[in-house]
Amino acid sequence: MKEFESKDYQVFNLFNREWGLVTAGKDGHFNTCTIAWGSLGTIWGAPNRGKPIVTVYVNPSRYTWQFLKKSDYFTVSFFPKEYRNALAYLGSHSGRDGDKVAAAGLTPTPMGKSQTYKEANLTFLCKKLYQGGFHRAGMSDEIQDIYVGWEPHWMFIGEILEVKDKR
Repeated sequence: MKEFESKDYQVFNLFNREWGLVTAGKDGHFNTCTIAWGSLGTIWGAPNRGKPIVTVYVNPSRYTWQFLKKSDYFTVSFFPKEYRNALAYLGSHSGRDGDKVAAAGLTPTPMGKSQTYKEANLTFLCKKLYQGGFHRAGMSDEIQDIYVGWEPHWMFIGEILEVKDKR
C-alpha cells in the first residue's frame, strides 16, 4: 500500500465545497480549470490491488478539455481558502487568449509530467487511464434535463502516481 492510500482526504468536501484545479500539459504549454465534480477511489484490479484513482468531469467547451484529451498525465490540485478568488477567476476565464494563471496570481511548478502550483496544499499527479463522454441516452430523465442545450461532460480517470500533501 502506498502511503497516500491510508489518508482520509474527505473527498466530498474536496470537490463539492473546496473546488480544485485540473491541469493538463507541461513545459509552459498547459491549461487549467476549476472543477467541483470529482471522486477518489479504486478501479481495475483484484481486491486489495485496485489502482488508486482520481476521476474528474470536464465539459468539452472548456479549453482545458483539449489538453486533457491529448495529455497522458494531469494533476488535480486543492488550495487553502485564501485562494478561493483565484479559483473563481480560473473557472470563469479560458486561457485561450492570455495567461489566466498569472492573472489569478498562482505560480505554476512542474510535477512529474504535468504541472501543479506552488500555492496548492494538496495535489494528485495522475496518469490517464480512461477518457470518454457521457451520453444522454444513458442518463436518467432528471440528469438529461440538466443538459438541455449543451454537451454532456467527459470523464477522465487517472491513476494516482504521486501526492503532494502540505496540509
